[in-house]
Amino acid sequence: MSNRLLDPARLDTEIPITGQYVFEATGIVKKFDDGQVQALRGVDFRVAQGEFVAITGPSGCGKTTLLQMLGALDRPSEGTLLYRGNSIPDLPDPSRYRALEVGFIFQSFHLLPTFTALENVQIPMFEDHLPSAGRKDRAIALLKSVGLGHRLGHFPSKLSGGERQRVAIARSWANRPSVLLADEPTGNLDSENARVVLDLIIRLHREQKMTLVLVTHDMTIARRAGRTIHMVDGRIVSDRASGSEDT
Repeated sequence: MSNRLLDPARLDTEIPITGQYVFEATGIVKKFDDGQVQALRGVDFRVAQGEFVAITGPSGCGKTTLLQMLGALDRPSEGTLLYRGNSIPDLPDPSRYRALEVGFIFQSFHLLPTFTALENVQIPMFEDHLPSAGRKDRAIALLKSVGLGHRLGHFPSKLSGGERQRVAIARSWANRPSVLLADEPTGNLDSENARVVLDLIIRLHREQKMTLVLVTHDMTIARRAGRTIHMVDGRIVSDRASGSEDT
């Protein structure tokens, strides 16, 4: 657990570390279009340190909206959303929270096209004030760890979909976050690349004891989580253990 964002030596304002859960949501509502559209309708849940939680449901059920709120990419219209006992909407610097505490993996990779794989992985490290040589060495080590040591100088357009997602996984671990948020990380991949990418994400979760929250519509992926939250029409309709995290 990093808690570096919550370290007063790294912030202008100290945020006390309280609570036993990584995330706690109470009565979360999200409205769009002046309240005409409700993406979330009173969501309550908790996520403990080190859990692997899958969030499932049909398109438009609110699962991605919920994940974006956990990553401080969006704000609830109503309700309370806490990270280690601290209000996410009220964090003094959400960008530092995203850079230091949370790693993101998106369906569409979100790599910068004019940067090489090595450069893309280094981008989040600028928030951690590493020297240039340190950033490069860490990025090389991360890319080697996902099997891309031979693709360091390649641009995203020269990489396959599976390789681009592996670059994104390496980037998500750049600052050693305590939480990994993955939004349909295998959605744009064929079955073999999807298996490789999912195995990498689960390996990272286990080896680094990271909290993993993964959005998916694929129940075969959800079954590899320790717990599955199923959503329909902006509500959680079930929250149960989904079996062992098999390899």
